[in-house]
Amino acid sequence: MRRQLPRSRLDRRCFMKGVLAGGACLCLKGIGAAGPRLQEKSQRRSPDVRYKYRTVSVDHFPELQEFMDKLRRENKLSPHPVFRSYIDPMKFALPKDFPEARSVIIMATFTPAMSARFNLDGRTHDIVIPPQYYDDGVTREDVVRLVRDEVIGEPGARVELAKGIHLKPLAVRSGLGRYGRNNICFVDGFGTYITLIGFLTDHRFQDDHWGEMAMMEACRECSLCYSLCPTGAIRRENFVIDVAKCLTLFSEIEGDYPNWVLPSMHNALLGCMACQARCPENEKIRDSLGRYEEEVTEEETRKILSGQPDNDLLESLGRKLKGFSLASKETFPMFTRNLRPLIRKS
Repeated sequence: MRRQLPRSRLDRRCFMKGVLAGGACLCLKGIGAAGPRLQEKSQRRSPDVRYKYRTVSVDHFPELQEFMDKLRRENKLSPHPVFRSYIDPMKFALPKDFPEARSVIIMATFTPAMSARFNLDGRTHDIVIPPQYYDDGVTREDVVRLVRDEVIGEPGARVELAKGIHLKPLAVRSGLGRYGRNNICFVDGFGTYITLIGFLTDHRFQDDHWGEMAMMEACRECSLCYSLCPTGAIRRENFVIDVAKCLTLFSEIEGDYPNWVLPSMHNALLGCMACQARCPENEKIRDSLGRYEEEVTEEETRKILSGQPDNDLLESLGRKLKGFSLASKETFPMFTRNLRPLIRKS
């Protein structure tokens, strides 16, 4: 049985869920159509955390669920067992303990990729960690308080994290984001450097942002992502990722990589940034790549590559890499496996 990444505080760090779950972009209409102006605010507690959001009535949940059901009926979703374990339990339905929910808030927070510096044999190796795999310090309490105080503005409103729903199609139908040809959600001003979070509330908003699924206008004449995808997971015939070829999937589960995954294909410590890092739309985003302040020492790098972590190493890596998803005793074999080809490559 292949082990998957453990869930984090907000249950939003598995990239496959964000990129692939419910991520088909079929029968597109209104491509590039302009929608209502996005609301954008800065979190009071930290000016570095930026977010945008849209509000949608839960009355649209049946239509969203029918969209997902149609993909299943037409065999558009990969049968890969790990992928299906991610998405099959997900439903557009109100939870039993919150039937009075009236609106869903779909929010994108700007979450840059991070560069970590590993030292070995007198050389430094700068290795990327994508946005979804480190702890940005935002807790459940932080985001719920933000939504209640700044988005709703009604202290008595009930706000709950929307669990078990497909956030990406919701973001696109709301106009918060647009699909790229690589099947990833782009948000104006943030690109793909985002974390999507959903909230249910009993507050009924005046604005119900709802529209057709749309692809970015910039993707009309651009097919760069096809050539950049190292494993050919991005398909030309539709916008559904071929999960069985996706490098991100195999980096998230334990065990050896398939023989067809070459060392040269790896480009991030977890997941894959090949099409995102060089996307012309992402290149416009300022501060999309941060850097950790502390470097991983040569002694620590050797311990990682040997696959023999001790408590001091785990504590140090947790601090230096901001709670990186694989910096735990349980998932450390994947840390070792993923770092080795990147060290050789660089």
